[in-house]
Amino acid sequence: MSLAAGGTSVISLIALFRALAIGTMGVVAPLSATGVALPIAIGLITGDRPSAAVALGMAAIVAGVVMASRSRHDDADQRTAGRWSIALALVAAVGFGGYFVLADAAADGSILWLLALERTVSVPVALGAALALGAAAPARHDVAALVATGALNLAGTGLYALASTRGALSVVAVAATMYPVVTALLARGVLGERLAPVQAAGVGAAMTGIVLVLVG
Repeated sequence: MSLAAGGTSVISLIALFRALAIGTMGVVAPLSATGVALPIAIGLITGDRPSAAVALGMAAIVAGVVMASRSRHDDADQRTAGRWSIALALVAAVGFGGYFVLADAAADGSILWLLALERTVSVPVALGAALALGAAAPARHDVAALVATGALNLAGTGLYALASTRGALSVVAVAATMYPVVTALLARGVLGERLAPVQAAGVGAAMTGIVLVLVG
């Protein structure tokens, strides 16, 4: 389970980072969080019954994906990049949803082994992808930021694994997907990103859906 979680995690992160690189952060981040529907679906299959709030939240997430997917670019190349970023964000969403399920099962055995084994897969896969795609080595002034990013990712993974051993998968997974709130605020405040009205409404709907699922 830990090895599978590691493979799923790195593929999801590659898709997410590429989507962030070519798309709008305020759209990509919320869409990548919609993978929470997978743990919820598994809960339904195994006997969970959603409340009215959860059902409404899932509907809002779907509506948000559709609205946020509307392109605001007039240039054909920009529209293509926008569509690719959305597709990659949804790939990341599916991967993150699968990771939530796999990590939840693996953490029951050992959180530390989950983190260790996950990295034995994710690091070689990421390095192999970088070499295969001919990615340039990071500039010296970017190393500190990359190390900090890796440390935050590891800390977040560990905290999620710990939380999954203390609470229900559906609740913990939804709580873990609240990161787009911070990402969207930073994109707005730091990068000055602007969304089309329909995209902003879609992002808001997706975030509202996540909150409804959490509350429900």
